[in-house]
Amino acid sequence: MNRIAFQGINGAYSQEAIIQYFGEEAETIPCHAFKDLFSLVENQEAEYAILPVENAVAGSVNQSYELLAEHDLTVYAEIILRVRHTLMTLPETNLEEIHTVRSHPQALSQCQNYLRRHNFTAEPHFDTAGSARDLALKPEPGVAVIASALAAKLYNLKIIEQGIEDFSFNFTRFLLLSYKKPSRAQKNKTSIVFASSHTPGVLYNCLGEFAKRNINLTKIESRPRLNKPWQYLFYLDFEGHAQDPKVEAALMGVLRLASFVKLLGSYQAADTPQEEIEREIP
Repeated sequence: MNRIAFQGINGAYSQEAIIQYFGEEAETIPCHAFKDLFSLVENQEAEYAILPVENAVAGSVNQSYELLAEHDLTVYAEIILRVRHTLMTLPETNLEEIHTVRSHPQALSQCQNYLRRHNFTAEPHFDTAGSARDLALKPEPGVAVIASALAAKLYNLKIIEQGIEDFSFNFTRFLLLSYKKPSRAQKNKTSIVFASSHTPGVLYNCLGEFAKRNINLTKIESRPRLNKPWQYLFYLDFEGHAQDPKVEAALMGVLRLASFVKLLGSYQAADTPQEEIEREIP
């Protein structure tokens, strides 16, 4: 049985993403912090860890990128989860009795139009699933929470409405990390991190190694180098496998130009379910 670590408590969206990829039989291990995920896999106490790296609405998860550079786990796969925020409350509470809604500030922000329409008071909480668990442990009349449908099931809460987020394209992209190397897939993506010198045109030339070989870049992200003020790391995702001849040639070109290059992994790329976006566009 696969053991997969995730940050948060049971009912988190990360746990939903694990179930989406591995199925209901997967053994999940909740962790307090992102760094704990890496420790568990490095010590082989878990086979995999799932790490959120970006949301289509909120943007990148900066800490995740920093940890990817610091540790040597391999990106095994990517998972794209359609985030459906769900309003839930105590079994005996009805919609018209709700006056306060709790959740993580990001979830509240992503549902602000819904909250405004119903004249609900938004109350920040440290965690989406945590708000569901705490309401179940300490029932309060008139209070509801925003969390995953999985959290409602785990904590015996009544679902009032699903899909209350303001944007239908609310997807979160996760990286599945492991000490194991993935098999080559039919559709691959590769991630690297590199640093360039403060020389005019170096970053341009690094990216040009991919452009001149017609390799499609899917993301570029810059983060400060924590040990070198005013210097930056560049994270790059692109289509293809590191063993493809043209990708290998591009990486060799970057190695000649950059001061530091690290291969994070070549892995199975995930598809964003376009039919869901198309179905929900008015």
